[in-house]
Amino acid sequence: MRKIKHLKPILNFIIAGLIITTFSRLVLLFIFQDRINDTDNYWHIFPIGLRFDIILLCYLSFLPFLLFTFLPDRFIKCITPFTNFYFILLLSLLLLMELSSPDFIRQYDTRPNRLFLDYLIYPKEVAGTLFKSYLPSIIATIVIMAGFIAMLVKFRKKLFRPFPVYYKTRLLMFPVAGFLLFFGARSSLVSKRPINASNAVFSYDQLTNCIGLNSLYTVAFAAYSLKHEDNAAKMYGKMDTEEAYARVKKYMTALPQDFTNPELPLLHIQKPDSIADKKYNIVIFLQESLGAEYVGCLGGYPLTPELDTLAKQGLLFTNLYCTGTRSVRGIEAVVTGFLPSPSESVVKLSKSQSGFFTLADLMKSKGYETSFIYGGMSNFDNMASFFNGNGFSNIIDEEDFEEDGKKYALKGTWGYSDEDLAVKANDYFKKQGDKPFFSLMFSTSNHEPFEFPDNRIKLYEQPKKTVKNAMKYADFSIGKFFDLARKEAYFKNTIFLVIADHNTRTYGKNLVPINKFHIPALVIGPGIPKGEKYTGLCSQIDIPPTLLELADVVAETPMPGRNLFDKRKNLKGRAIMQFHNTNAFRVGDKVVIMQPNKKPQQFRMKNDTVLVPEAVNKELAKDALAHVIAASDLYKKGKYRLDNKKRKQ
Repeated sequence: MRKIKHLKPILNFIIAGLIITTFSRLVLLFIFQDRINDTDNYWHIFPIGLRFDIILLCYLSFLPFLLFTFLPDRFIKCITPFTNFYFILLLSLLLLMELSSPDFIRQYDTRPNRLFLDYLIYPKEVAGTLFKSYLPSIIATIVIMAGFIAMLVKFRKKLFRPFPVYYKTRLLMFPVAGFLLFFGARSSLVSKRPINASNAVFSYDQLTNCIGLNSLYTVAFAAYSLKHEDNAAKMYGKMDTEEAYARVKKYMTALPQDFTNPELPLLHIQKPDSIADKKYNIVIFLQESLGAEYVGCLGGYPLTPELDTLAKQGLLFTNLYCTGTRSVRGIEAVVTGFLPSPSESVVKLSKSQSGFFTLADLMKSKGYETSFIYGGMSNFDNMASFFNGNGFSNIIDEEDFEEDGKKYALKGTWGYSDEDLAVKANDYFKKQGDKPFFSLMFSTSNHEPFEFPDNRIKLYEQPKKTVKNAMKYADFSIGKFFDLARKEAYFKNTIFLVIADHNTRTYGKNLVPINKFHIPALVIGPGIPKGEKYTGLCSQIDIPPTLLELADVVAETPMPGRNLFDKRKNLKGRAIMQFHNTNAFRVGDKVVIMQPNKKPQQFRMKNDTVLVPEAVNKELAKDALAHVIAASDLYKKGKYRLDNKKRKQ
């Protein structure tokens, strides 16, 4: 042992790290035991966890290992402050990530991942939410972290001071110690590739699988994976792009003669059954986190009396599924009709900040005034940049509310309340006069910390700031908007779409919790059948082309979604859902699930929550892969746009 005493700090670092992660895993098992204990062989989380903990800690040990091995004794003493700081910082970060895990898992049903990184960009909104919703957790974390760091500082000499060992001895021990560290970091000598997060998958419950990891690893892996996010082939498998487009076209309502430009493979003409002699205004009221489980007319909680009443005045989609779990994914689907993929939403990607197809760009080319109206700051999630570069002429956000000098009901963490949004939007619309307009309204109140004005609704439960009460207030604001709009001239000439961006918490025992992707959509306006329901299975990306049909708009679009009222093809219902890095492709009651670096799996749906494993239909699996490959190619090669040559003519 004397020959490796110079490596004692590294050994202590690894042992301390294993204690932190293992104890955290035990705590998480206790907290989420109802989920985890239902999984066969759930105890696998511990050997899997040990493996991934060692991988992480060995990677983090390489730098001090090299320093302790090759630096002469006189220099080792000089770098001791640095190595002490290095070990204390990493162990503190490891503990901090584990302390943040329970609340993150409660919200997102997985360990901290890419979402954790995304929210670091918006400290104002995130800090406000954390302090108003998770103050006890924050206080506990600060206390634990302060005590932990103080303990490490106090015992730093005993833990992290390297012992002097002859230089030749250190060099002789380098191959053996280096091999062990390399083996620990790679975790395999047989596999051609290093072990990654997909190797932790052993059950159909994604939460149980992720407990086998540690949170510093999952965040680091998410950061590393960003470089592959626009390359679906590296995640799910390869496919020729021509084959991918051919397979995507099978699922579109467009016929071969409708496609107009080989260079833009999905660009096609869509013609409505009837063409109006006037232009209808189009207003999309995008609802934050309004899952179907909270909507009374969809069999959910009795929280939406206004929407339930409005459903009798329009067309309700009862079997609609969103494409993702973030607002930008909902915006992507509803405003652009783009396919969901493992990459970030196109709202945030660099190559889609201009010249990317949106309904606003389409309608602007037809002489419409286009706008985005939001009670918060429009720079959140890069919305302002994306909208400004892709057809939205006017962006109205929190600053505009403040500048107009009007008294509004409430300004909260995420901006002005939904009823304030309703008032602001109605004021803007009635000023448009006879000019047709297209507008996207986006609500904020149904978002943690669930702030909304007092005395507007009869609370569903106590305390006030709960998701169900916020849902009820969001519904109140929908009703208020329509009450205001009915009094104005523009109402009679406007097609209104009320649709959710996604559900609240997306969680469940399946690899993709399909029931949590179920959302409402309601269309009201001239010519829209009253009190009718569209009950067929459909995706959020089907709504934009269907909206063009209902608004009697003739359009050339690259949208792969279906016009749900085009009867020229007899197609089974289809929905595509992106859950973190897992993609679900559903046709009828069959679901193909693709995970990074794993073979696809297929399930038969008894219902939204019960999925029965079955043999993979190779053609269906190829169709699932095709949609992701097509999305990647459309984005990277700038093929998701209108025909610029025609626009210049």
